[in-house]
Amino acid sequence: MIRRSVLFLALAGFAVLARADGLAQLERFLQEVRSAQASFTQVVISPQRAGESTARSKTSHGRFEFQRPGRFRFEYNRPFEQTIVADGQTLWLHDVDLEQVTARRQQEVLGSTPAALIVAGTSLRELGTHFDLSAAGQADGLDWVQALPRQGDGQLKQVRVGFRQGELARLEIEDGLGQRSVLSFSGWQANEAVPAERFRFQPPPGVAVIRP
Repeated sequence: MIRRSVLFLALAGFAVLARADGLAQLERFLQEVRSAQASFTQVVISPQRAGESTARSKTSHGRFEFQRPGRFRFEYNRPFEQTIVADGQTLWLHDVDLEQVTARRQQEVLGSTPAALIVAGTSLRELGTHFDLSAAGQADGLDWVQALPRQGDGQLKQVRVGFRQGELARLEIEDGLGQRSVLSFSGWQANEAVPAERFRFQPPPGVAVIRP
C-alpha cells in the first residue's frame, strides 16, 4: 500500500511537471495575474534589403502596465516618446514628435493584436477565438507558446510568447512584411495595484486627433 501511494504521488508529480509547458504557464498567467507593471526593451528588426550587409534594427525602452480586463499602457521613453493606452473603450496612440493622436474603438482592433495575448483574455479558450495556440517547446531558457492569428488579413503573421517559471519574459512578433519585433520584459511587479488614472488618456491641447 505504501509503495503504491509513493508511486501514485510520483506519477502525479510527473503529470504536473509535464503540463508546465508554455501553454500551461500562459493559462496560469491569464488566470492569476490580474494587474502588473514591468520595464521593457523592444528591438524592431526590418527585412534585409538587397545590397545591405546586415538587417536594420531599432531599439526602444519603456514601461508597461496593465489591468484586466482590457486596460494597458505602453509608455516609450527612449529614444522617442510614444504612448499607447487602452482604457476599455478606446485605444489611443500618442506620437509626441508628430504631435498626433490616433484613437480607435478598442473592441474593433484589440482582439487579434499581440497585446490581446497578455491583457484581453482570462483563459486559453477565450484567446482561442482569435488565435490558434500551441506549445512551442523550450529555447533560450524559456517555455514558448506560438499564436497564429485566425483572421488572415496578412498584417500579423505570428506571435511567440516566452515564459520563465510563470513570468512573462519575451514577446516576439512577426508581421506579414517580414518585420520582427522582440519585446523583453524585466522587473515584473504582479498583482500590485496600478492607479486607475494610468489607463485614462486626454489628448494634449493643440494635438491633432485622428479617428480612422
